[in-house]
Amino acid sequence: MKVSGSKVIFPIMYVDDILLATNNLGLFHETKKFLSSNFEMKDMGEASYVIGMKIFCNRSQELLGLSQKAYINKVLERFRMERCLASPVPI
Repeated sequence: MKVSGSKVIFPIMYVDDILLATNNLGLFHETKKFLSSNFEMKDMGEASYVIGMKIFCNRSQELLGLSQKAYINKVLERFRMERCLASPVPI
């Protein structure tokens, strides 16, 4: 994580993949330029899925979220529990 005033960027790494999340487009391009000058990399564009989680973004509401619904459904199918009934669970 890098913070510069109100600008922040989160480099999220998984094995050999890097996902950048930021609130400032200039900082994003600066970080991407730095990384590409020091490492061989390929820009895959805007992410929609990462490690089994769906990423959703609403820029007008400044909202970023993650969902594991697809992964959960896959696990339920694997154990033949896709027809089970949901119930509230306190966290």
